[in-house]
Amino acid sequence: MKRLLILVLALLGQPALAQRPAELTALLKRHHVPGMQLVYTKGSLVTAYNLGVRVAGTRQPVTAATTFEAASLGKEMLAYVALRLHDRGLLDLDKPLLEYYNYPRLRGQPRAARITARMALAHTTGLPNWAVNPTTPAWKTAALTLKYAPDSCWNYSGEGYTFLQKTLEHLTGKSWEKLATEEVFIPLGLKNSSFRWQPAFAATASAGHDAAGKPTPIDHFAAPNAGFSLYSTAADYNRFLQAFRTGKGLKVATAHLLQTPATAADRCGQPASKADPYIAWAYGVGLATTSQGLAQWQWGDNGNFKGFFMVLPGKQESLLLFTNSANGQQVVDEVLRLFFGPGQYWATQWLAEQ
Repeated sequence: MKRLLILVLALLGQPALAQRPAELTALLKRHHVPGMQLVYTKGSLVTAYNLGVRVAGTRQPVTAATTFEAASLGKEMLAYVALRLHDRGLLDLDKPLLEYYNYPRLRGQPRAARITARMALAHTTGLPNWAVNPTTPAWKTAALTLKYAPDSCWNYSGEGYTFLQKTLEHLTGKSWEKLATEEVFIPLGLKNSSFRWQPAFAATASAGHDAAGKPTPIDHFAAPNAGFSLYSTAADYNRFLQAFRTGKGLKVATAHLLQTPATAADRCGQPASKADPYIAWAYGVGLATTSQGLAQWQWGDNGNFKGFFMVLPGKQESLLLFTNSANGQQVVDEVLRLFFGPGQYWATQWLAEQ
């Protein structure tokens, strides 16, 4: 009887699924987004959509093998690796990072002595997002100045994640690319992902597109940085996302940290907004109290590449999208409601209030 019910529900859902490509294509056209990869997962059922073109004005289709810049979605991989090292006793989440590694860029900043891995993961280090453009040569030696007292408020910080990355590299004697390969890519079967440009990507890579739809070449990041340099496909990243959702490879108590607020995410220097009560930050991922229950989420923004995921752990459901456009964030709300159903999800509203 149970098998029959599952079959009936699956058959009832088929017409809706059949309409999705047309609905998504219309959505991309309306928001001037040339191409997108999207993966929707519910339980063990995974549905992928590869839509549009890699380069506007061409007939080069986005396929499951198309390489995108995943931008800040790489931060969740750093969090996952940090928690795995924590499970092995190599990293105390509340021990000051400078006691592990004397990060040269923080010299002369006495308040930095308080910064911990938990603060880095929760964006409460007090550091800026970036001191200077991290893709320029000057960034590597640019001095870091704290904008706020550590653990006093929430301020999104790629610099905080870089500090944690450099600490993990020091602790293990391995580069971030090697750590990601050993802890994420190989064990989870991610064959099309890297934190640095690979020549093999050239055959499949998407261009980025500015808000006017003009194509721009994909970046060729040579130095791995968990904060922005991840290259991946949605199919690859979704394998990681399901491990992240279920806590695969982590102790049970450690996996619980991915759904436990480390901070209320009160934004530094900003008055409370309508969305603020519904947003918090866990140990490496955003949390939202939605009409569908607790959600984990993260956005990615490399300018002309935008990405987003939201996970509903209680429903074993997730949605992941990569876009090749500066306009990509504009489709997120409609896509969430298309797959998760009507409701309030808060994440994009909160982002818009920044």
